Amino acid sequence: MNIKQAKQEITNTLRAYLAKDALGNYRIPPVRQRPVLLMGPPGVGKTQIMEQIAAETGVGLVAYTITHHTRQSAVGLPFIEKRRYGGEEVSVTEYTMSEILASVHELMEKTGLKEGILFLDEINCVSETLAPMMLQFLQCKTFGNQRLPEGWLIAAAGNPPEYNRSVREFDVVTLDRVKRIDVSEDFGVWKEYARQKGLHGAVVSYLDIKKENFYRVETAQDGLQFATARGWEDLSELLCVYEALAIPAGREVIGQYIQLPRIAKDFANYLELYNKYQKIYHVDEILQGTWRPVTVSELRAAPFDEKLSVMGLLLSRLSEAAREARWQDALTESLHCALTTFKASLETGEVPLEILENLVRQRRETLKRAKDAGQSDKERQNQIQREINALEDYRKVLAEASITAPEAVMELVRERFRGEAAQRKTLAEEAGRLLDNAFRFLETTFGQGQELVIFVTEITAGYDTSWYVENFGCEAYYRHNRELLFDDARHRIREEIAAAKAEEEFTNE
Repeated sequence: MNIKQAKQEITNTLRAYLAKDALGNYRIPPVRQRPVLLMGPPGVGKTQIMEQIAAETGVGLVAYTITHHTRQSAVGLPFIEKRRYGGEEVSVTEYTMSEILASVHELMEKTGLKEGILFLDEINCVSETLAPMMLQFLQCKTFGNQRLPEGWLIAAAGNPPEYNRSVREFDVVTLDRVKRIDVSEDFGVWKEYARQKGLHGAVVSYLDIKKENFYRVETAQDGLQFATARGWEDLSELLCVYEALAIPAGREVIGQYIQLPRIAKDFANYLELYNKYQKIYHVDEILQGTWRPVTVSELRAAPFDEKLSVMGLLLSRLSEAAREARWQDALTESLHCALTTFKASLETGEVPLEILENLVRQRRETLKRAKDAGQSDKERQNQIQREINALEDYRKVLAEASITAPEAVMELVRERFRGEAAQRKTLAEEAGRLLDNAFRFLETTFGQGQELVIFVTEITAGYDTSWYVENFGCEAYYRHNRELLFDDARHRIREEIAAAKAEEEFTNE
């Protein structure tokens, strides 16, 4: 299955394992809660989905790359303990708590979360001395004489032998005690993720044109050469920052992430063209609705790959504008809830500055708890930080105004909030204007050609652009989408008629 399907399956497994009956007991006894073994090529997102699952389900996450551990750190250190058996005192070997299990207990103490995921990466690449202990842990959920707390799902990940020479095969006894999920790379799923995360437009549009370069592992004389999903995402992060700092990214830099020279060279050439197209076709002018007639004629006559690249530039900018509107919309909604609480507390006689301080503290605690729990949702964390910044701004303004009358305090806060609402409206209108101009340009350039079909499809598939259309609308999108659906229906009817005719001819024969 692909990584999206694997994520859903693990989420379902976690929910099933944590489900309790009327007596408060787990519906599936812990002894029957098999560890999940996620097997797949490196860099497809196995670790990342664990962070997403933890954030989305609200449980804790403790993650370890098991190859970094020795037997002592994983299992604990032995010590001698005195015991009495049958009236006779004997010396027995006990173990200190495993560093891994200690991390689970530490997270529980810090966050108050009693349930979570213990993720062990590269499980089938452990050292020879640690291998028996890891197999025992998968089978019995114990390190030495210490047991993993109930309510914790063991999720392990490994790479198939063709990707790693250090891989150890699991025996039947172990495999019969785990829930194995085999995962493979899937560009379509990754592209959906890339759009949602706002990855660099050049990376997304390049791979859209050359899907075969999304994930490749080849054997060369000096070892493995590869391009992976992780490599493309990390390269995207670098390109975004390099652009902001006006630092060029050449082939050497790209090769540090895409470690298959042929693909690194190809993408470096494409990136150069991508940046060139932005200047040649004056993308800013297109989105502002002031394009030149020569731009239309040049793009109309361009090769298809070049057309796709220019549409990729437009989509990237549209996604950025829609994302800004979405973030501001979310901030406005959350601040409205916060100020409802503020008003209720103010009516009970609480001190305004103290109310705002409490609201800020609650959000800081939420942010810290999420980080301590391993719930690495960057967008959610950024959203909370925006709330904190806005509330601190309200607090600063109130402090400088030196007013205490509830009506005056509330009016001042409302005034600041109206500024946030106005910003939401401004960003939404700007995104809508850019979207309308993009449609007008493409209609002028391509008429009702396949390019418009591709563009509408990408708007629909884009996380931020589809959110924008759903919440604020776009007449041009609706018009083309209706035509696209009509064409699909007409094409389907024609196929059915053709099939019926063929069947009739076959019957008459």
